[in-house]
Amino acid sequence: MSTELSPFHLAVPVDDIAKAREFYGGVLGLAEGRSDDHWVDWNLDGHQFVTHRAPGSGPVGWSDVDGHKVPVPHFGLVLGVERFHELAGRLRAAGSEFVIEPYQRFAGEPGEQWTMFLLDPAGNALEFKAFADRSQLFAK
Repeated sequence: MSTELSPFHLAVPVDDIAKAREFYGGVLGLAEGRSDDHWVDWNLDGHQFVTHRAPGSGPVGWSDVDGHKVPVPHFGLVLGVERFHELAGRLRAAGSEFVIEPYQRFAGEPGEQWTMFLLDPAGNALEFKAFADRSQLFAK
């Protein structure tokens, strides 16, 4: 497969479009694209991310990873380390509650990374992670 990444499209349910705008636009700082009364397109680092007004479901399960309960399903982005820490600071300044606080995992092992998990206002689980060496993204 090509190493060039194509933009993805992801849609998630939210129960309140105004709260989605506050969180994704205000807290995360994503640029808003097209919208309607029932949905909003967001620019998630060049990917099309859409919040659709529908009953939110939140995580349906939890998986044990590195001594933490990881919410499943979840989605998010792989960021640079500096951007990861900037986002963590932005989330803390906004009073966001983390499911898993930002921390470094797999230290000294293949795939060493920073990671954090939180829920949006509708209960959708988000993970943001960062690798000092992005070539370790799929390292075993």
